Amino acid sequence: MTVHAGHEIVESARVLDVARLRKDFPILERTIHGKPLVYLDNAATTQKPLSVVEAEKSFYLTLNSNIHRGVHSLSEEATAAYEMVRETVRNFIGAAKTQEIIFVKGTTEGINLVAHSYGLKNIRNGDEILITGLEHHSNIVPWQILCERTGAVLKVIPLQDDGSISIDDATRLMSGRTKLLAIAHISNALGTVNPVKSIIRTAHEHNIPVLIDGAQAVAHRKVDVKDLDADFYVFSGHKMYGPTGIGVLYGKEDLLEGMPPYQGGGDMIKSVSFEKTVYNDLPYKFEAGTPNIAGVIGLGAAVNYLQGIDASALEAHETELLEFATTSLEQIDGIRIIGTAREKAGVLSFITKNVHPHDVGTIMDRDGIAVRTGHHCAQPVMDRFRIPATVRASLGMYNTKQEIDRMVESVRKVFEVFG
Repeated sequence: MTVHAGHEIVESARVLDVARLRKDFPILERTIHGKPLVYLDNAATTQKPLSVVEAEKSFYLTLNSNIHRGVHSLSEEATAAYEMVRETVRNFIGAAKTQEIIFVKGTTEGINLVAHSYGLKNIRNGDEILITGLEHHSNIVPWQILCERTGAVLKVIPLQDDGSISIDDATRLMSGRTKLLAIAHISNALGTVNPVKSIIRTAHEHNIPVLIDGAQAVAHRKVDVKDLDADFYVFSGHKMYGPTGIGVLYGKEDLLEGMPPYQGGGDMIKSVSFEKTVYNDLPYKFEAGTPNIAGVIGLGAAVNYLQGIDASALEAHETELLEFATTSLEQIDGIRIIGTAREKAGVLSFITKNVHPHDVGTIMDRDGIAVRTGHHCAQPVMDRFRIPATVRASLGMYNTKQEIDRMVESVRKVFEVFG
C-alpha cells in the first residue's frame, strides 16, 4: 500500500533532523517497565518541547498577572504577551485579522461555541446539518444537541470501505435545507485526509458555511484558512506540541460579528447595568472570564517551535514513517489495517485476529510502547467497520523507523503470547 500525504507524495530537499528534535523532548528519555519509551499516541496528545514548558514556567515566575484589566506593569506586560500570541496564531493559519482568532479551551469548546452561538441563531426546524461518517464525537454530539433544540436534521456523508468520503456523496446530500457542513480535516481514528478545499468550494456553491475540525491537521501540515476559504476552523494546543486546556476558533469576521456571545461574564462586555449590557468587540466578545493566560503563552511557544521546522520536511518525514509502518504491519499474518484511504496522515489503526485491542495495548506497554486502544471517540467509525475498537499508532515529528521496528516486534510478540 502506498500512503500519500494530502494529494501528492511530498518531496523535500531538506531532511528533518529527528535526532536533534528529540533532544527538545526530555520525556522521550524515559523508560517504561525498564525499556526506552516509544511514544506513538500523538493523535491523543503530543509531547511538549522544553521551549513550551519554559514559556509557561517563565510566565508564572516573572509575569503572572491578570490581563486587560490592570494599569500596573505586570498586567500590561501580561496583556501584551497574551495578545502577541493572537498575532502569532493569526500568521500561523493565515487568517486576515487578529479579531478572527478566538482563544478557547480546545477543539471541543470551539465546536460547541459555533453550535450554540451561530447554530441557535441561524438554524431552524426542518433545516439540515451535514457531517461525515468519520467525525470525532466532538464534531457529532454538539450538532445532535443543536438538532434536538431546533428541530433540525443531522445528515451524514457515508464512509467508504477504505475510510474515505466521496465528494459526489457530499454534493448529493447538499440542498437548500443544508445550513452548515462540519467536517474533520484529518480523521483522528483512521488518518484519512479529507479533500476539504474541494468540499468547501462545493458547499459555498450551495451557500453552505463550513466548519473544519483541524485538531489532527495543524501539527502535520501547513494550514491556510484563507486559501481553504473555511468559514470556521478549530484546533487544540495539546495536539500540536502545546499545552492542554487551550485551543483556537478561527471564524470569518462577518460571521463572528453576527453571532451572540457564548458565555457571559467579565471581559466580554463594554458596560453592564441592570437594564442593559453592551457586549465587547471581537475577539473579546467570546472570551468571557479570566482566560488560560499561561496556556496561551505556551501555545505561542508551540507555534513558534513548529514554524521553526521546515513544513515540507516534516510532512515528508511523517509520510515516510507511515508508509514504512504500514508495509511492516502488512507483512504480519493476522493483522488487518482499518482505514486504507489513498490520502492519509500520521495514523495507523489496526486489529489483530482473535486478540482484543486492549490486550494488544497492554502487551505493547510492557515493551515500553505507548499506543491508543479503543474507539478513539469515533464510535460510528467502529460501527461502520463492525469492530469494537482498534489499536492506533499515531506519529509525531520525533518518531523514528527504529521505533516502528520495535512496535512491529511487539505486535509479533502478541501473537506468540496468544498463540
